[in-house]
Formats: sequence, C-alpha cells, structure tokens
Amino acid sequence: MDGSTDLARGPDPLAALRAATHTRHEELDSGLPIGKDDASLADYAAHLTLLRAWLLPLQDWLRRFDDGPQADARFASDARLALLQADLDEPGMPASAVPAHAAAWPEDASPAWRWGVAYVVEGSQLGGAVLYGRLHARLAPHPLRYLKGDEAGPGPRWRAFMQALGAHVRSPEEIADACAGACAAFDRLLALRSSMP
Repeated sequence: MDGSTDLARGPDPLAALRAATHTRHEELDSGLPIGKDDASLADYAAHLTLLRAWLLPLQDWLRRFDDGPQADARFASDARLALLQADLDEPGMPASAVPAHAAAWPEDASPAWRWGVAYVVEGSQLGGAVLYGRLHARLAPHPLRYLKGDEAGPGPRWRAFMQALGAHVRSPEEIADACAGACAAFDRLLALRSSMP
C-alpha cells in the first residue's frame, strides 16, 4: 500500500491517541506495583481498589449519555465492574486503602471526547490480559477474574471498539477532542494513584 492511499483515508485516530497518551501511559505503567516482578495479592487488591475508584464515577457519568460510544451496547462496562468487585470480595483478599475522590467528569463532553475516554478504558483490558498471563500462577488460587475477562479475551472487543472509533472519530477536530478525552482519563487515574498511600 502506498502513502497516497493512506492520505486518501484521512487522519488515523488510533495513531493520534497513542501519540497523545504515550507519556502518560508509560508513567502509569511504570508506577503500578501490580506491574512489578514480585507483585503480590496485596498489590492486586490495591490495583483493583484504584481502578474501582476510577471506573465507578466514570461509569455513572457515561450513563448520562446516549450517543458516542454509549450508543453501542457492546462497550458497556457493567460486567467488567462486576468481575472487579468479585475479585475484591474473594476470601483472603487483603484490604487496601481507598484513593481520594477524583474531580467530576464534564457534563458537556462531546461524543469524540468520550470516545477518547473509552479508548483508555478499553485499552486497559489489553494490559489486564498481559498481567493475567504473568500473574495467574503466582497469585493462585485467586482467580484474577478482572484481569482474565471473558473467555474470548480482550482482542475481539478491542478490534470492534477500534472499528467503531474509526467510524465515528474522523475529522481532525474530532481526533483532537478524542485525544483530549484520553489524556483526561489518564490524568484522573494518575491523580488517584498519587493519592494512595
């Protein structure tokens, strides 16, 4: 495929999102105890507690909209949060400090901005699958439900999400808005992480 075909297709939202969030993504990954070689069940509990503090208000906020990524039931996160809570409720799971509350999400966020936020949420599942492969034997018998996800793994959902994002976020303005939403999603998660002891 030559460059003219790429130009005819227009801007690439995925490339823009990756570039916009690269530094934040690295900062988050490098600072999570769950990513260490000697990660423990206590580290997993802290990870889940952090994600719950991020995802619960995020999900409540997203439910207020019926357009953008919220128009597609394939990308609902109720099942994901149920797995997260089931892992926290598992017998023998250590308690973890709850991070401070994050700032409220904007009431007037555009669909493109919310596609950017959803990009971060959906992408986190890819990282979860990698962590599951690395930790499931080490942290057994805990089932690590949240990291494992469903039997199909995160790949099919991620591909469907990227296809939908590419269909709805096309103009340079929409892509810039999506990048701003993705950066905000990372910034809120980083702020929560820094508030934990």
